[in-house]
Amino acid sequence: MARFKKEKSGDLPAISTASMPDIIFMLLFFFMVTTTMREVTLKVRNTMPEATEVQKLEKKALVSFIYIGPPYQSNLYGTESRIQLNDSFRTVADIAEFIYTEREARVEADRPLLTTSLKVDREVKMGVVTDVKQELRKVGAFKINYSTRKKAAKSQD
Repeated sequence: MARFKKEKSGDLPAISTASMPDIIFMLLFFFMVTTTMREVTLKVRNTMPEATEVQKLEKKALVSFIYIGPPYQSNLYGTESRIQLNDSFRTVADIAEFIYTEREARVEADRPLLTTSLKVDREVKMGVVTDVKQELRKVGAFKINYSTRKKAAKSQD
């Protein structure tokens, strides 16, 4: 009687790479959806004051930020408080142009809902903030928000 022998080779079969493009595109899509890009590079110190009554903004896409504080590179820009609009230092006179540009970038239906948020360092003199508010008033930007940190609750022992 004849015997049938199975020939076994010691090699492992090759790994199928047919699904690799699918996996790569799933990972790429996942990181594209979940990653947020930083919009502005801060050039001013921004230690926010604390507040007890804090509300979170609903639509952050309708918020324009004005940063006020001393520059990080004090040897280059000095120690006096500066105004930062987007990625550059500006003066109070440039605020009107900034607000008009921000309005034009929005859909016409969203323009009345535009909020201007002031992110002011706690050591900034109020005169600079008042000048910024006066300029905002001149261009009709009446919705102003002050960004703060929530005050930590004290435990009563």
